[in-house]
Amino acid sequence: MKSFVTHAMAALCFGAVAAAETPASSTVSLVFVNDIHAQLEPHAELFWSGGTEEYVRDVGGLARMATVFKQLRAQAPGSQIFIDGGDTIQGSGPAAWSEGKVVVDPMNALGLDVAIPGNWAVAYGKSAWKQRAEEFNYPIIAANMSDEDSGEQLFAPYFIKEVNGLRIGFIGFTEPQIKKRQPPFMSDGLQFQAEEVLQPLVNELRQEKKVDLVVLVTHIGLPKATALADLIDGEDIILSADTHERTYEPIVRDGTWIVEAGAFASFVGKLDLTFDAAGKLTDRAWRLIELRPEHYPEDPEMKRVVSASLASHRSRMNQVIGRTDVWLARYAVLNTSMDQVIADSIRKATGADVALSNGFRFSPPTPPGAITEADLWNWLPLDLTLKTGRAMGDQLVTYWETELENVFSSDPARLFGGWLPRSSGMNLEFQKNASEGNRVLSAQVGNSPIDPDRLYRIAAGDRKGAPDGNIHRVPNCQFNHTLPMTTHQAVRRYLAEESPVRGDGFSSVRCVDCEGVMRSQFIAP
Repeated sequence: MKSFVTHAMAALCFGAVAAAETPASSTVSLVFVNDIHAQLEPHAELFWSGGTEEYVRDVGGLARMATVFKQLRAQAPGSQIFIDGGDTIQGSGPAAWSEGKVVVDPMNALGLDVAIPGNWAVAYGKSAWKQRAEEFNYPIIAANMSDEDSGEQLFAPYFIKEVNGLRIGFIGFTEPQIKKRQPPFMSDGLQFQAEEVLQPLVNELRQEKKVDLVVLVTHIGLPKATALADLIDGEDIILSADTHERTYEPIVRDGTWIVEAGAFASFVGKLDLTFDAAGKLTDRAWRLIELRPEHYPEDPEMKRVVSASLASHRSRMNQVIGRTDVWLARYAVLNTSMDQVIADSIRKATGADVALSNGFRFSPPTPPGAITEADLWNWLPLDLTLKTGRAMGDQLVTYWETELENVFSSDPARLFGGWLPRSSGMNLEFQKNASEGNRVLSAQVGNSPIDPDRLYRIAAGDRKGAPDGNIHRVPNCQFNHTLPMTTHQAVRRYLAEESPVRGDGFSSVRCVDCEGVMRSQFIAP
């Protein structure tokens, strides 16, 4: 009897202790990075939060990112999930020269839990992308990337991880318009499905897998990710990528939090999620961490991994091809100093009236001083053959109207590609808030108003697989031919003749209803 009572009392005491030790709440942190674009080492960066511009020469890189990851793990062991939002294997010379292979060992050393493909995952073709995906030591998920021949999905659509007794479900969703946004040859053999695939997967995670939280990891850009919150029911968080937006404050849309964590391994996003004892989400807190040198030293172990990965490419990276007296940057929707150099290079090399270059988002800034081969490949990770042709003045105006709609459409579903194309030899004035097809106010070629009935010689890099009549995205051009020169060769020649780059008046496009420098397409709903 005594034994029974003793055991019973012990059981009651144990139960009391267990009840006392049952946490009233638990926290899970989502640690998110996106759009690293193969920027493995520290680099220059431009910060503008708080309304002032600040250039810093030694920011980011995977060794600093590893320092942050280790600190977070030490602060709350086993309470984080580490996610990569895509566009990881493209964006630098070494990445291009190795078809993304140079990125694999450093990314594997970070200890990620899951990743999704970005729109540039296909930069080296289907086969190379599949090979890179197999080499990563963490799962890739994508609900909408399939094999064109078999129709089979290349990756699992979702990933579930249990942390602190909570089941967190992640659904991967990459850009459905990859075939249009990237040069078409890159995605040969692949198909991409639209957002209709998502709702059944959210339902499956909720109803069958019994997850406590649903996270959409998307690579479609912040405007489209925000619009997605209105289309999908049952998601809690949307981790956004592609537009390189720096969301210092979360965007809240019908109870869904949407965040994006910058680019180029210059930032780490941390989203803390607090749940009560019943598994209900009760609190959220978001922090965008700037990987500044004074706050985060480079992790020695990761620095060795990165150095080893880049060792065979170092001499090529360090070749000096020119100089600049000014900062060359690309963080603006309309005009950038970096892209003006590229467009001017194309126009000078081809003798065209108008040169066009794409409104890319990738590449950190190039500081005053030497311009290296590594810088050039950051600016233009794809070296295109130059192509010239002739287009009527009214064709050029129509082209700009189309591009302005791509960039400033009030319908997020119609936003397309990067920022506004860059031009040399042509000046444009427009209203961004005008209706589609009515934004252009005036256009000049050289110093004269554009003549709608005149043929102008235009030039751009040739996007392999695009229609033969296209110059850039100007359709139905005449007298087209490719030149025995590439964009890289044009830039090298320009820098050899024009260095150092001087001045800060890089402006060929003027918006009459914009305030200040536009650094984002995103308009908060």
